[in-house]
Amino acid sequence: MAEPETTTVELNGFSSRVWQKGTGPKIGFLAGFGGLPRWIPFLDALARDRTVIAPSLPGFPGGERGHTVLDNHLDWVLAAHELVRRAGLDGADLVGSSVGGSLAAEIAAIWPSSVRRLVLIAPFGLFDEKDPMTDPWAQRAPDVPGLLCADPSRWEALKAEPEGQNSPEWPIEQVRAAEAAARIFWPLGNTKLEKRLPLITAPTLLLWGAEDRIVPRSYADKFASGIAGKTEIRTIPGAGHLAELDQPDETAAAILKWTK
Repeated sequence: MAEPETTTVELNGFSSRVWQKGTGPKIGFLAGFGGLPRWIPFLDALARDRTVIAPSLPGFPGGERGHTVLDNHLDWVLAAHELVRRAGLDGADLVGSSVGGSLAAEIAAIWPSSVRRLVLIAPFGLFDEKDPMTDPWAQRAPDVPGLLCADPSRWEALKAEPEGQNSPEWPIEQVRAAEAAARIFWPLGNTKLEKRLPLITAPTLLLWGAEDRIVPRSYADKFASGIAGKTEIRTIPGAGHLAELDQPDETAAAILKWTK
């Protein structure tokens, strides 16, 4: 895979990496749990037809220690919106996965003109005590890959240190990503997002991995019933919580069809 163009934007005194690749109308991607330590095949699949822009959330890989100055949920939502704006995505299509999906939904709710079409891949933000989501921070480390992906090797490949690199910063960055997600969502992933879903008017595609072991499939229906705009739910066979890792081509195809 050819490397994407890399730039940075400043956010609250820290830099956030912005990756860009492809041609055509812009489409943004806010990554899921663990962030993007490397460019992934899913983004290449999108870049065949679109200009893909993937900014790094504070504290996630590429986002330095920007999470340390975000003290509450409002801080995170404001930071995510400003990041998307500075990355040149205002008014573009926006895709968010997992933790990034929750923040993409917040942006679409509070700043409706900033999102043309929205895609949410198993987003965090809701909690149903009758059908609780799995707490990813309460798991033993060996169990995490199988919870996040139907094929655990997909997660392991994402997080594997690049060959020939022997830097203490790589493992620190991966731990920091989990810490950043915990600052937003621990312990139950519940940000009361259901109160703001009726503000979302952008046409919204909800993608769920058929083997998601983190966020139950029932949450897709809760999102769809709450969102004011047109919604569609699609299940991705053979995919876990991070469908973009397990089934990159099928996930990208569904997104490109929805946002054409």
